Amino acid sequence: MSLIGRGVQIGNRSQLALAAKDFREGILSIHIWPMLGWLEIKQRYRRSVLGPFWLTISTAALVGGMGPLYGRLFGLDISAYFPFLAVGFVVWMFLAGIITDSCTAFISAEGYIKQMKLPLTVHILRMVWRNLIILAHNAVIIFLVMLFWPPPLTWDLLLIPPAVLFIAINGIWIGLTLGLLCARYRDVAQIVGSLVQVAFFLTPVMWHAGMLGKNQWAAAWNPFYHFLEVVRSPLLAATTNWSSWAAVLGITFFGYTAAFLLFARFRARIAYWV
Repeated sequence: MSLIGRGVQIGNRSQLALAAKDFREGILSIHIWPMLGWLEIKQRYRRSVLGPFWLTISTAALVGGMGPLYGRLFGLDISAYFPFLAVGFVVWMFLAGIITDSCTAFISAEGYIKQMKLPLTVHILRMVWRNLIILAHNAVIIFLVMLFWPPPLTWDLLLIPPAVLFIAINGIWIGLTLGLLCARYRDVAQIVGSLVQVAFFLTPVMWHAGMLGKNQWAAAWNPFYHFLEVVRSPLLAATTNWSSWAAVLGITFFGYTAAFLLFARFRARIAYWV
């Protein structure tokens, strides 16, 4: 092997090692990113009486307005459709919030990145934690809906917390990827925002995948559908959609592999891009 080739190989190993160190130290900074995420929530809703619950109220109003309307349009029983829409809409807002906030994860942390020596992963974890807090507030909607239409009590309900956790875990690699790309190319954030809006209508949030009939395979190829299903299926259908779990695990593996290689390659340039 030539000296140039050996140098490139050593450089690649060094980049991977530094990226792994950043990732490990970021996760272990448990005293930093939860505090930053909570402070950001407080700052966003400062001098507000209800705070993040204003978002809960607006979400509840949307669900309350769309439930009867789309239930009638689709010819579905309201008692079955209302919980379906409530769970799907709340989980979708969690997914969409992570994706859109990922675009500004590094850009909004410019002051921290340039003035403090913190693992870059901290800023991604802060963003995911902030969206988990918002999800916890919006979960009140699901709780109230389930009081009127209680779900069947089965062991499958125990899979809901791991399902939410897996969405958050995927939010880390999504944040690393989009945060890096948007720091380098600012137009990417606008593209992502538009794609998320389109994906909302293409994903079974307001409509059942079964409505597609023999074209139900189109929903199976939608990754958002599987993230919705791992939460919604145990709660509403009292079953576990193992094919969706397999899809989520596969997305997690390939997503982290690609994101980690990208992060290792360009991690050192993020401070200059923001």
